[in-house]
Amino acid sequence: MQQAPEPPQRGHRRSTQKKHHVWPWIVLAVLVAIVAFLGILGAQLYSQARQVKAHEEQALSVLSDMNGISDISKVNEISAGLPQVQQETKEANRIAHGFAWNVYSKLPWIGSDITTVQGMTEVVDSLTNQAVPQFVTVVDTLQKADLQSGDGTLNLQPILSTEQSLVAANNALQEQVTAYNKLPGGNISLVSNTYDAGKTQLDSLAGTVNQLTNTFKMLPSLLGGNQTYAIMAVTPSETRSSGGLVGSVGELKVDNGKLSVGDFHSNGDYLKDTHNLSGTLTDDEAQIFKNTGPMRMSFDIRDLAALPDTAHVATAMQSIWDRTSWGSGTPLNGILVMDPVFLQELISITGNVQLSNGVTLTGENTAQYLLNTVYIDYPNDNPMMDSLFEEAATQSIDHMFANTDLTKLMKVGTVLGQMAQERHFSMYSFDANVEKNIEAAGFTPSSPNSIEHPTIGVYLNEQKGDKMGWYLDRKAVITPTSCKNNAQTYHVEYEMKNTMTEEEVSTLPIYITGTTPGEEGWIYAKTLIYAPKGGAISNITATGTGTAEQGIKQVTMDGAQPYLTTAKLLPGQTLTFSFDVTVSSDAVSQLAVDQTPLNQPGSNVTYNKGTSCK
Repeated sequence: MQQAPEPPQRGHRRSTQKKHHVWPWIVLAVLVAIVAFLGILGAQLYSQARQVKAHEEQALSVLSDMNGISDISKVNEISAGLPQVQQETKEANRIAHGFAWNVYSKLPWIGSDITTVQGMTEVVDSLTNQAVPQFVTVVDTLQKADLQSGDGTLNLQPILSTEQSLVAANNALQEQVTAYNKLPGGNISLVSNTYDAGKTQLDSLAGTVNQLTNTFKMLPSLLGGNQTYAIMAVTPSETRSSGGLVGSVGELKVDNGKLSVGDFHSNGDYLKDTHNLSGTLTDDEAQIFKNTGPMRMSFDIRDLAALPDTAHVATAMQSIWDRTSWGSGTPLNGILVMDPVFLQELISITGNVQLSNGVTLTGENTAQYLLNTVYIDYPNDNPMMDSLFEEAATQSIDHMFANTDLTKLMKVGTVLGQMAQERHFSMYSFDANVEKNIEAAGFTPSSPNSIEHPTIGVYLNEQKGDKMGWYLDRKAVITPTSCKNNAQTYHVEYEMKNTMTEEEVSTLPIYITGTTPGEEGWIYAKTLIYAPKGGAISNITATGTGTAEQGIKQVTMDGAQPYLTTAKLLPGQTLTFSFDVTVSSDAVSQLAVDQTPLNQPGSNVTYNKGTSCK
């Protein structure tokens, strides 16, 4: 007989059903509580974000004034307002590290925005409490120092005594700006816009202070002791890679802070004295410039700046100098390469220059006069052209450190750095210890040689006798396009335009338009385009009404493989080189352009927004 089944345990079943029904409500309640909690925090976060933004913008607006550090009054204003700025940054940093911020920093997507804001407040607070006060102290010390010796020379001792403090302030600044640039950036427009604005200001500040620091660090080496430098006067009106055709070479004497300019010798004097002696070249340099047309350069004194590396220009100059009647008994310590744009910027600080022909050179007209007008006024008088440049160079250099106070010294230092960056002024010392400081300060330009700070090189060499460089406009547009394996790729558009009109072709002297019949007003420039060190160029093309003669091909140049072509531009024509550039994954700064100097201050480089590794 089978045993009857036990009745179901209804109490147990009801308990199970109850659990099944209650559990989703518990989960939902928890979720609602979390959302409500996050919502409360979110409202608090939004309100605080606006407070942080206001504090940071106030601080950054003050810090941005340091970009004009050559204006001592601005530095004094920063010093006076520093306690208030420190309060702003302290409060911003406190708010950004509160409970709500720390919670949201752990969430996906928005977490990177929170981390960025927290990092921004840390960096700016650190700057206002470390680097900025250190720098202000250095400026205050130099303001109180006597920078002028009794005999009118620059007193180098105050610069030497503050060097370590200035370097420490600069190092602290660079460290914090690097930390800022490593932040992830923002997904939310409020964060990304604030971050981008801060990045622009801090990058500019870091560049300005670093440039000035390195210049001050270099000055005692350059101006100390007894030294002789060759002053190579070049004209970008007839383009050469690192400057322009060498018109004349002068002599700069340095005597423990005192500068004096000696006689200039024209390139004609050099040709007579050295019997057209050629400067020393590497095999690759000789192949590109002497053995390959259209113009096969003789590489006498006139062509030395065709070399893109200032160090090679210096050794080539030395090889000729040592065999001249005036240089054989006077060993060179180094060279200075300068053009009329540099003189214009220097004259804007040191004061107007009165030329013997009655013309007054100012901080506005010097470049145009010496790069163009002088060839119109004296088209068949080379000695007059050379003497006018000599007058301008002699007077402006003689006045460079005369009656120096800190304001003038800061302005000179800033101009020297800017002009070196744009290749209007460069230096090289044959003393390895001195050159180490000069190169570190950025005064010895070269073809691309840094992986961390990538540049492309664009170097032009006019292939016929003319002064058409004044009528050559150039500009570059750089757009980040992709990121793969942390290596940034950019698209570059480099445009060249011949601005001469047909009327000017018919009315200007052939000294300017060119002596080759039928080619008056043409620009005919052998062009070298270098990839960044550790990077590559691809997909290079040339478009426009001008032409890339003989195509675009890769060549070998002292370990690099630049692209070579000859740009031909008739009056009014344009030619644009388009190419992609991939930099090393170790790059820490955006792609820059090193180029044959323009006929005016500036670089004419524009950056677009795009897809970046940030």
